[in-house]
Order: sequence, then structure tokens, then C-alpha cells
Amino acid sequence: MRGTLTEFPAEQRAILHALELAREDISQWCRSLTEEEMHARPYGLASVAFQLRHIAGSLDRLLTYAEGNSLQAAQLKTLAAEMLPEGNKAEILAQFEGGLRDAERRMGAISPASWQEPRAVGRKQLPTAVAGLLIHCAEHTQRHVGQAITTAKVLLALRERPSA
Repeated sequence: MRGTLTEFPAEQRAILHALELAREDISQWCRSLTEEEMHARPYGLASVAFQLRHIAGSLDRLLTYAEGNSLQAAQLKTLAAEMLPEGNKAEILAQFEGGLRDAERRMGAISPASWQEPRAVGRKQLPTAVAGLLIHCAEHTQRHVGQAITTAKVLLALRERPSA
């Protein structure tokens, strides 16, 4: 309902809009966090840094499957490192933004004519189709954006709480 990306079919446009919304929501809720807050795990929640790295990495992995390819060793290494409390705020935000841009480019290059083609995901070779993977890119991204926002809101509330 944005009136943008009209060069794409409605279904593809909706998926791309989900990534635009992710970018906007993360900017609104997470850019004001400190470096320490990016890695914080209040009440055992996953850190904002994890959520942002996971979004970028998941998009890359899901689109690799959508493109009919297998994951490479570097992608598995990235997956294994997502939870590590590494990287500064600028690096984490850049990784998130780069992941979104790369996903948008790759999604735009996938022809809707291929959407019904079968694909298999992961070691278990779970059956799906190109369209299923693209839709999962949107829904999975939005789920983790929501988790990042929740963690950010908790951190901001803790920041405002008077110390005892």
C-alpha cells in the first residue's frame, strides 16, 4: 500500500515492502541504542545484534536455496557466529543494511515464472518452492524485527528506570 516498486508484480512487491518496513522499524527503534545495549541480553532475550545479524544471514541462506544453490562453508560459518557478542554498532548496522540491500537485489532478479519451481532446504532437504522461500524471507524477517524491537524497548525502559 505504499505505491512504490510498481515495476514488480504485487506478490514480489509485498515481499520487497516487508524488507523496507524492516529497515524503517530497525532505524526507528535500534539506532539510538548504545554499543553495549546492542549486545545486551536483558532478561535472557536474544540481543539486538543477534537479531540483526540473523536477519541478514537468514536472508542470504534462504535466497541461496531459492536460487537453487547449496549453502557454502562461509554461510555456515556466519550462521555459527550470529549469537557471538562481537562487532561494534556501526558494523552490525552495516551488516544488516547490506543484507537487506543484497536480498532486495537478489529478490528482484528472481523471475515470478520460477516461483512454482521446487526447492529443498537444509540437511533434511525440506520440500518447498521458490515462492515459499521468498514469502518466508518476508515473514522471518518481520518476526526477528519484532524481537529486536521488543529487546530495544526493554533496554530503553531500563535506561529510563531510576537506579536504586
